[in-house]
Amino acid sequence: MARKGWIQREKKRQKLEQKYHSIRRSSKKEIKKVKSIRGDNQEEEIHVKLQAPPRNSAPTRLRRRCLSTGKARANYRDFGLSGHTLREMVYACLLPGATRSSW
Repeated sequence: MARKGWIQREKKRQKLEQKYHSIRRSSKKEIKKVKSIRGDNQEEEIHVKLQAPPRNSAPTRLRRRCLSTGKARANYRDFGLSGHTLREMVYACLLPGATRSSW
C-alpha cells in the first residue's frame, strides 16, 4: 500500500493539470503560429507565458497508480491495477475475460 500523502499529491497534480490544460494548449498553438511567421520576440513572450503555470500542472508530472493499492510501479493500463493486485483478482475470477496462464 502506498503512503496516503503520495496518493493525495497525485490527486492534487491531476486537478492542477485539468485546470491549466487549456492555457498550455493555447500557448503551444500560438508558438506554432509564431514559428511559421518567424517572430522571435513574440516567441519568447509566449514561452514566458507557458512557464507561468505551476510545475505540478504539467502532464509529464502525472503518474499512473493502482486503483486499489495506490502503488506506482508495475501498472497495467488496460485494468488500472498493479501486477500483484491484477494477479490476485484473476485468480479469484473477479476480472471477466482475463485468464490465468497454465502450462
